[in-house]
Amino acid sequence: MTRFANTGSLIRLALRRDRLLMTAWTGVFVTMARVSAGGTVGLYPTTESRIAAANTINNARALNALYGRIYDPTSLGAVAMIKMGGLGSVFVALLAIAIITRHTRADEEAGRTELLGSTATGRFAPLAAALATAAITSAIVGAFTAAALILAGLPVDGSVVFGLAWMSVGIAFAAIAAVVAQVTTSGRSTTAISGAILGVVYVVRAMGDVASEAGPRWLVWLSPIGWAQQFRPYAGNRWWVLVVTGGFAIATAGLAFGLAARRDMYTGLIPERPGPEFASPRLRSPAALSWRLNRSALLGWLTGFVLVGALLGNLATTVADFFNNPSARDFFLKLGGEKILVDAYFAVEMSIAALIASAFGIQIIARLRSEETAERADPILATGVSRTRWVMSYLVVALAGSTGLMLISGGAAGVTYGIQKNDLGQVWRILGAAAAHIPAIWVMVGIALAAFGLLPRLTSAGWAVLVGFILLSELGPLLSLDQWVMNISPFAHTPKLPGGTFSVTPLLALGAVALGLALTGLAGARSRDIG
Repeated sequence: MTRFANTGSLIRLALRRDRLLMTAWTGVFVTMARVSAGGTVGLYPTTESRIAAANTINNARALNALYGRIYDPTSLGAVAMIKMGGLGSVFVALLAIAIITRHTRADEEAGRTELLGSTATGRFAPLAAALATAAITSAIVGAFTAAALILAGLPVDGSVVFGLAWMSVGIAFAAIAAVVAQVTTSGRSTTAISGAILGVVYVVRAMGDVASEAGPRWLVWLSPIGWAQQFRPYAGNRWWVLVVTGGFAIATAGLAFGLAARRDMYTGLIPERPGPEFASPRLRSPAALSWRLNRSALLGWLTGFVLVGALLGNLATTVADFFNNPSARDFFLKLGGEKILVDAYFAVEMSIAALIASAFGIQIIARLRSEETAERADPILATGVSRTRWVMSYLVVALAGSTGLMLISGGAAGVTYGIQKNDLGQVWRILGAAAAHIPAIWVMVGIALAAFGLLPRLTSAGWAVLVGFILLSELGPLLSLDQWVMNISPFAHTPKLPGGTFSVTPLLALGAVALGLALTGLAGARSRDIG
């Protein structure tokens, strides 16, 4: 029997298990690209308008760091897809990481890989099937996205290259996650470390894009996200970059197989440290245990938010360059704040940070479900710990952790900006802007908890809701959606600070909604069966 025996059967099984995930996410990506293209095409009907918009973006370091550069100012497609080229690639990478984690470490933790190993299945078959599933999913996303862009009226060749760029990011990060899965010992660690790598390469790409012509622009070639942008769809269509991404993916996947041959089932190349013989007295409560289990993830998120906050504060001084264009000024003001342009910049960036911080809260609530399905909740609930105390221990971490992320991000941005302006009073203004989004984040945590309590199999619906709100936030202004549609998102009700009008009423309303959702989730968890 070869090491790849029955790989085809496992691929078919994985595709069947992921059919809903693939369909849903492909629909999300296609909608994002199609709506972004359709909403932007009409904004730049002439070559002059496209050149003006492209020059405005290319001269703003803040936007270069977030989205990249426009390499052909005359190209409608290059201007229309600048945002999706950068941020869209991140979402494709996250999908690939999720697929690899699900079919490698998660299956191994659940015992499914060992069960398959008892049949006529090769040692490398599960890993090969996971990589193939991620590659197929990435190819489907790329193909349907290219078709959607063509239907939106963009050039065929550029649309195909754009789809290839997204596909290449997914395949590259699938290979990266496959390597990480051999090093770590849990699916949670695989996801966390792979996500951290994604954050690092995004920052590396940003550093290359904000560099001057004499600076280290070559840094974009050290990042898979940078490679995707170097395909330059609609601006030269560099098909040959596929050789770079393909070579990297093949080499990295080969490394993953080599590492897989050198470890045992349920272990990683970095072994887990043995715990103490007796538990610390500090672990006698469910709250202490929840903190112990989630503290590493929280510290990782906090580190990322500090770095991003400091970067945003540093780039704030370049915002004035972007707003030399009156149309760009009006566009950005519609998205975010009022009165002062820098305030508008921070208002938008804090809104984006709030959406990302919500992901942490949802992640912690989702772990409640994983603890339940893995039967690790049973020993806890078999003691004197009530279901309410157990659920509350995770809810407190989710709420306090997401709150801390916003405060530390706002504080870091305020400190770096205040130092540059010799006005540390800016710290409190920007910190307040970050804090204004906390009730909306709590609503997202409440939605996830309500799903866990009432319909536990749909706990992951919190992620779908978050993606929907991200789409509303990113694409709503471009499509000029009715305000009632925008108001579906809790983030539409937070004050646009700094610079906007502050009102405590919507914050109290959001807090009341979050409380109601949390109580609903707690009541559901108390009354339903566990397992």
